[in-house]
Amino acid sequence: MSKNQRFLFLSLLLMIAVAGNSCKRQTVNSIPSLLTTGYWQLGSAIRTRYVGDSQLSVDTIQCDSAQIFTFKPDYTCTYTNLNCRASTISGRWSLSDTRLYLMSDITAPATSGTGTYQPFAYSHIANLGEYSLILETGDIQLYYTATDKRTITRWGFTRVRPKTIQ
Repeated sequence: MSKNQRFLFLSLLLMIAVAGNSCKRQTVNSIPSLLTTGYWQLGSAIRTRYVGDSQLSVDTIQCDSAQIFTFKPDYTCTYTNLNCRASTISGRWSLSDTRLYLMSDITAPATSGTGTYQPFAYSHIANLGEYSLILETGDIQLYYTATDKRTITRWGFTRVRPKTIQ
């Protein structure tokens, strides 16, 4: 084989390798997988009140009951003992296109006693890891004026994996 043929052969081989390597791959979406493995137990819920950027108060929401948020692969979800009420509420969940927001249509009785509300209708995913999930709910708009009154609740969950029998 002459040098020109060898160069041509190696160039062709390199082009085939680049073309094969540049084919579009399926995107791996790990967020639904992280959400649906096991269930999430509430560790803390902190409600912060603001006027504009000024923080007015911080309240830790107390509850002696284990509050459990469960996401299923079929995009249904349940929340047990929300607001310390012994009940399980169900709904559906989805993610925004940016994967930064979790939407859930679970509906619970209002804490005031009349009406209902959707606590996780539009939740900002502040953190999602192997063992932790932090959601922000409430007045989480990106832009607000200096006089806007806002209330934001941060829900801190830890993952509980089901025990496997060996």
